[in-house]
Amino acid sequence: MPWIQLKLNANADNAEALGDLLMEEAGALSVTFLDAKDTPVFEPLPGETRLWGETDIMALYDAQADMDTVLAVLNASPLLADNFAHKIEQLEDKDWERAWMDNFKPIQFGERLWICPTWCEVPDDTAVNVMLDPGLAFGTGSHPTTALCLEWLDSLDLNGKTVIDFGCGSGILAIAAIKLGAERVIGIDIDPQALLASKDNAERNGVADQLHLYLPKDQPADLKADVVVANILAGPLRELSGVIKGLIKPNGQLAMSGVLDSQAEDVANHYRDRLDINPIVEREEWCRISGQLLT
Repeated sequence: MPWIQLKLNANADNAEALGDLLMEEAGALSVTFLDAKDTPVFEPLPGETRLWGETDIMALYDAQADMDTVLAVLNASPLLADNFAHKIEQLEDKDWERAWMDNFKPIQFGERLWICPTWCEVPDDTAVNVMLDPGLAFGTGSHPTTALCLEWLDSLDLNGKTVIDFGCGSGILAIAAIKLGAERVIGIDIDPQALLASKDNAERNGVADQLHLYLPKDQPADLKADVVVANILAGPLRELSGVIKGLIKPNGQLAMSGVLDSQAEDVANHYRDRLDINPIVEREEWCRISGQLLT
């Protein structure tokens, strides 16, 4: 079946609303966000669409779609200026769902841990396998920040430990911690949709009974854990440093990501009063900051 693709340029202020407009009013079959480097944006902060700088929006239509009608809907929207830049092109006939699926393969993190799409066979039955499908909503391990946190969790002995995933999103870190041996795992997120996603993914992995999920206002008083991981953003990590440090048991460990290399030292400095900070680990301009609570 042939397809038509509409490409628009957007920014952080209007991209998400334009995506909604294309799907809900302009009849798009699918919408994909691409950043300025043509990298799919798969892992926003829970409840947000994380868009770094200029953003391209790719909308897919049936080849029979009336693109004049689509453009009329867009022209009538205050989200776009008059004579907005766009490109319409025909795409070759192919199985786009299969092509999309083929881009995602099982990925290994550390020595034991694999994240596997549900349509793939696990590469190693004896490994720690987390089944999770990629999507635009929360997180799948493909982003460097998630990968850095997964590798850190894999490096720890979590047997019998309590773990907090602060800003749990899809639940990927929480589920990985359970499968790596943690006795109790708590996921905290400001977005109820994130908690639903975490619950669904935990059920899919058979670990829902071991995962306890809370909005911040509902979490137990005096909650503390042996291990805390927070894959969010630099701003919240700075603003909530007191809250996050308060979640760590004596001699407990913390890892944070979602931090650019230019932000890492500043974020780390918000934690040095209570933590012995390890060397900062960088990957593709993103960083992981980890350390142990001082006694």
